[in-house]
Amino acid sequence: MTYDVIVLGAGAAGLMAAATAGQGGARVLLLDHADKAGKKILISGGGRCNFTNMGVEADCFLSENPHFAKSALARYTQWDFLALIDRYGIAWHEKTLGQLFCDGSARQVVAMLLEECARGRVEIRLSTEIGEIGHGDGLFRVAGASARQLVIATGGPSIPKMGATGVAYRIAERFGLPVVPPRPALVPMTLGPDAQAFREISGVSAPVTAKTGGAAFSEAALFTHRGLSGPAILQASSYWVPGEPLVLTMLEKAEEILRDARKRSPRSRLRSVLSEHLPNRLAEVLAARIGLETEMGNASDQDIGRVAAELQHLTFHPTGTEGYAKAEVTAGGISTDALSSRTMEAKTVPGLYTIGEAVDVTGWLGGYNFQWAWSSGWAAGQAVSEHLR
Repeated sequence: MTYDVIVLGAGAAGLMAAATAGQGGARVLLLDHADKAGKKILISGGGRCNFTNMGVEADCFLSENPHFAKSALARYTQWDFLALIDRYGIAWHEKTLGQLFCDGSARQVVAMLLEECARGRVEIRLSTEIGEIGHGDGLFRVAGASARQLVIATGGPSIPKMGATGVAYRIAERFGLPVVPPRPALVPMTLGPDAQAFREISGVSAPVTAKTGGAAFSEAALFTHRGLSGPAILQASSYWVPGEPLVLTMLEKAEEILRDARKRSPRSRLRSVLSEHLPNRLAEVLAARIGLETEMGNASDQDIGRVAAELQHLTFHPTGTEGYAKAEVTAGGISTDALSSRTMEAKTVPGLYTIGEAVDVTGWLGGYNFQWAWSSGWAAGQAVSEHLR
C-alpha cells in the first residue's frame, strides 16, 4: 500500500499530526507497536490529562536552540487546542499555575483525537513493529507500506513500562540526523548518606523555591526515601547538571520571622519557631542540621543571620535522578539544527519530519509538553498536506 504519509507513533504528537494531515487531504497511515493509542495521555495528570497550560510561552521550554519552538507554538496555540476540547464538549478546569485538566477522564482526550483521525480517514495499525525503514526512489518503506513522507513521533525513552523506547534516535542515526544526548527530565532526584536525615522524613512536603542551573521554581517539594520529589524538584531536575548543587529556600523572609520570634517568644527554641511555618518533622530535621542551641531570646544578630541564610540556601548535592523509569519526559533528542522550525521537516532528508518528545524541545511541568506535542504535530501535519497541493 502506498500512502502520502506514514506517521510513526500514536501518542499525542502522532495523533495530532495524523489527524491534521488526514483532514488536509493526505492519505495517512499511523503505526504504533503498542496495543492502544495515546497510552501516555491516558495516565497523565492522574488520569485526567493536564492537556495544556494557560501560560504557554517559548521560554517555558528547554532546547539547545531556545528559539526553535516559537514558530509552532505561535501557529497552533493553547487556545487552539482548548477550542478543540470545547468543540467536543469536554469539561475542564484550571488548577494552579494555569494548568488545565479534564473534569472527567483522559480517555476523553484520546477519544477526541481518534475521532479527529477518523474524520481525516487515517488508517491506524496498532501492535505493529516498525522494523527496518527503507528509503529510496523518493519513498519511505515501513512495515510493508510506503509513502513519500514519514513523520517520527515515537517520543523518548521515559516511562519504559508504557512501552517507551529510544527508537527515534536510531531512526535519526539511520538518516544522519544529529541527536542531543537524551536524559531523564521532570524526574525525582536522589540524595546520598549525607542527607539521610531528610530521607528519613519520607512523605513530608513543604512549599519551597528550588534553584539550580540558573532556574528557580516556587512550588512544593516532597521528601522521599530516596531523596527529593514534588513539583518544584521535578521542574528543577530538567535544569540540573550532575555535580552541581540544588539549593532550596525553605522559609521566605526567614530573618524577619526569626527576629520576630526572638522578640515575641524569647524562651522558644528554633524547632518550635520553624514548626509554626513548616511540618513538624521537617522543622525537627532542619533545627538539628542548623544547630542553634540557645533559646531565641539569647540568639545574637549573627546567629539570626546564620540561621536565616541556612534556611534560605539549604544546599543539597544530588547523587543523580531516579532515571527514565520515573521521568515524565525526556530532555535532549533529535537536534533542532537539523529541522525546519516551521514545518519540522529534516533539512537534509526531504519528506522526513520529527515532532513531539523525539525533538530536543522539553517543556516545564504543567501541560507544556502536551502543548508542544499538539503544536509540533499540527505544524508537521499542515506541511505534509501542503506538499499535496
